[in-house]
Amino acid sequence: MLTAAQLSTVVNEVLAEPPPRIVLDLGGVTFCDSQGLGTLVVLSRKASHAQSLLVLSNVGDFLLRVLDITGLRSALMIRNETAP
Repeated sequence: MLTAAQLSTVVNEVLAEPPPRIVLDLGGVTFCDSQGLGTLVVLSRKASHAQSLLVLSNVGDFLLRVLDITGLRSALMIRNETAP
């Protein structure tokens, strides 16, 4: 709950002059509740309206399962790249 507000603030600041892409590294995320999920969806929509793309990277298995269960995985851009 605490980090969702911080994330919103940072992404909204970045969207003041939107880059083509904003990448959120979620590698350290071990818990995500409905507020966190809602924040990701809202920020993704805001980025889209600003003609930017919000990309989630290093999404762990826990969060991928949550996104699958809630049906949000298809609504968000996820790029989990593996090391060469």
